[in-house]
Amino acid sequence: MTTALELRNVSQAFGTNGVLDSVSFAVREGSISALLGPSGVGKTTLLRIICGFETPQHGSVFINSQLVARDGQSLVPPEHRGVGLVPQEGSLFPHLSVSANIAFGLQQRRSAATRRRVQEMLDLVDLSSCADMRPDQLSGGMQQRVALARALAPSPAVVLLDEPFASLDASLRATVRSEIVEVLRRSGATTLWVTHDQQEALSCADTVALLLDHRIAQCGAPVELYRSPTSRKVAEFVGEAVQLSGVASGGTVAGSFVECALGRLATTSTHDGRVTVILRPEQLELDESNNGTAPRGTVVASRFYGHDGEIDVRLANGEVVVARLHARLLPQVGAEVALRVTGQVLAFA
Repeated sequence: MTTALELRNVSQAFGTNGVLDSVSFAVREGSISALLGPSGVGKTTLLRIICGFETPQHGSVFINSQLVARDGQSLVPPEHRGVGLVPQEGSLFPHLSVSANIAFGLQQRRSAATRRRVQEMLDLVDLSSCADMRPDQLSGGMQQRVALARALAPSPAVVLLDEPFASLDASLRATVRSEIVEVLRRSGATTLWVTHDQQEALSCADTVALLLDHRIAQCGAPVELYRSPTSRKVAEFVGEAVQLSGVASGGTVAGSFVECALGRLATTSTHDGRVTVILRPEQLELDESNNGTAPRGTVVASRFYGHDGEIDVRLANGEVVVARLHARLLPQVGAEVALRVTGQVLAFA
């Protein structure tokens, strides 16, 4: 598949403060990719470099196979890069109508072609009835859809979404997120979604590039980052991680195993010796077999979320693990429970 956006070994520093360190990844045409990472690792700087607002000190940026920046040189100005940007707050013009906001980035704004394109965008984001309204007459979610329509109107090579739901209430976020993803899928737009929200990245993107410590720690499909993280840091950041100390024996005829407070568990690791064992809370289940061999512990905390919940279980050696269970299976605090582990666990030296 054609690559719409590619970064090769992009590095950036402000004085002695390194912000990006040899960042490389690509975004396929027509896909939704997420750039995921905590605050302060360089996500916004990278976005500004792609837009052309900043120039990379080292490395190259390609858009639709065209070299647009390289080693301290901007070869194509921002307005000619074919990049659409949806900033955090939407940044709509308060004195313009919805239609005028969408038309703002188009040439010959009063032409018949522009009017047709604006109507296409209004239909796409399902806001045709709001064409003459001002931004302050719209909900936060509707404003984000207008901002997306404005970014899509010029048919950019790539659309950048910068933490698009940061200003929305939690109750609105999931609904608006689904609406935006549906619009992006229908439009076929190539999208890079910048976010610190793991759930957002895993649920919306085809590919996730994880930025940790100012460089790409891992890039791949969401399920790959969640189930097969390449490092302990990746495992800890992408989803909730249950951690235990253990001793691994890798590469035996029978496979690779790790001994820990939850017993002898199968692992994908080939390490030998002391390791940190990592598994996901949903891998822990209550063992009702009463065969006496399952590891046991005491429930020290319980959290009810409606459809499911979590319990903290203190094991015999004092380590505490988190199990995610169906809501009807949540035991009371103080109860003694037996546990079993499903699937393979991770082990990192």
